[in-house]
Amino acid sequence: MPKLIFNAEASKRALRRAADLLDDMTPVYQDIGEYMVEATRKRFQTGTAPDGTAWAPKSQATLDRYRRLGYGSLNRPLIGPSRSLSKQILRLVDKNSVTIGSNLIYSRVMQEGAAKGAFGSDSRGRPIPWGRIPARTWLGLSDADELAIVDIAEEYIETRLDTGE
Repeated sequence: MPKLIFNAEASKRALRRAADLLDDMTPVYQDIGEYMVEATRKRFQTGTAPDGTAWAPKSQATLDRYRRLGYGSLNRPLIGPSRSLSKQILRLVDKNSVTIGSNLIYSRVMQEGAAKGAFGSDSRGRPIPWGRIPARTWLGLSDADELAIVDIAEEYIETRLDTGE
């Protein structure tokens, strides 16, 4: 029986080239981060969680307080006078990952909610927060987001491997 000889040098070179080209995924993570920041900002316009459920409305006490302070109606959930949470969505990118979030102290409470008095009380003995804050999931991936991320990654990989850049 004749001895079979395989020359895998071309495939080895192609795999090494692909690994080298995909070693630093910073550009694709930057694109994913930009997409997710924009998708998250849109949630503030629609008042919906990543799964499509509507955010809990603001309480009447909150609406009344805004009117007393001269802020007008501001009736959309998670939209306060400064609109800080919707404006300060951050992305941190490196060659291995992208992280989306906010460094605002109250961002986690808005995401997960909090019971009245969950953080103790102020100097006058009033509970912090002064009322129950319902969870309003503003951060996360929708089904459409997941598909978009796959598209971004596939396009990046195809372009890199086709052009070798």
